[in-house]
Amino acid sequence: MPGAIYAEGLVKTFGEVRALDGVDLDVPEGTVLGLLGPNGAGKTTAVRVLTTLLVPDSGRAVVAGLDVLKQPNEVRRSIGLSGQFAAVDEYLTGRENLQMVGQLYQLSARDAKRRAGELLERFHLADAADRTAKTYSGGMRRRLDLAAALVVSPPVMFMDEPTTGLDPRNRQELWDVIQELVAGGTTLLLTTQYLEEADRLADDIAVVDHGKVIARGTSDQLKARTGGERVEVVVHERDQIDAAREVLGGVGKGAVTLDQHTRKLTVPVSGGAKLLAEIIRDLDGRGVEIDDIALRRPTLDDVFISLTGHAAAERAEGGDSTDDQNTEATI
Repeated sequence: MPGAIYAEGLVKTFGEVRALDGVDLDVPEGTVLGLLGPNGAGKTTAVRVLTTLLVPDSGRAVVAGLDVLKQPNEVRRSIGLSGQFAAVDEYLTGRENLQMVGQLYQLSARDAKRRAGELLERFHLADAADRTAKTYSGGMRRRLDLAAALVVSPPVMFMDEPTTGLDPRNRQELWDVIQELVAGGTTLLLTTQYLEEADRLADDIAVVDHGKVIARGTSDQLKARTGGERVEVVVHERDQIDAAREVLGGVGKGAVTLDQHTRKLTVPVSGGAKLLAEIIRDLDGRGVEIDDIALRRPTLDDVFISLTGHAAAERAEGGDSTDDQNTEATI
């Protein structure tokens, strides 16, 4: 039986650009799917199709048990959407913004006011409730936007890069809010460029590139595809390289590689920080003096280089702005 969010063979083109090229998704009820990819990969297009803002050229999608193409009005009443940019009226207060959304959902004035008060408290905006939104910080606007998406407590939520542009503190606060939401049973599809964000929030991750899902799994599974953890050791003297190689070879899960220029040896491992302490003891026991030692884990670029042959930042800076084009096309 399909999950709370289900898509099969979604295709969407804009002129010569194939923004979605046969996307399949299945998100079980009460879980979080992180849709991970660089700018232009097709993430926003997928969200717009699933939330009825775009009609696909082909394929089918079901959200909250409702056919996206055949029952768009019913789908809209069953979902919440928080986009890349806070969709709030900056000339209304925070309270007025939420009350307006409630009335658009046909809540009574009394219920809309009550719900606005609940959400302002939940999102730590009560102290600023009667200030105009244009006086809010970026993080406060994001929280207000998310609150607006939750006015009717939808069973399914879509968040399109909700923390882009936020500083670390505001990003952390928004992550906490999202985790509370999911703990309450909401199904969430989250698009992001940040592996760290997907790692923290997602039960499962789908990696999208050039409009296709090219890999799927947990964060740990995706990291393992790039080689998992590795230990890097820089020895102080070249004549100690062989001794260090023997130590690392005894604990590693693969071949030890050497960069002659920097005197750095690298080996894939499993065992984390506990193993690192063991390696340090063994090196000391062999009289190997080191300049540096570190336990490395795959980064976002490690995953993307492994899966696509390029770093995520290259696409974000460089060229394919498909999702930006999509935004313009649907205004």
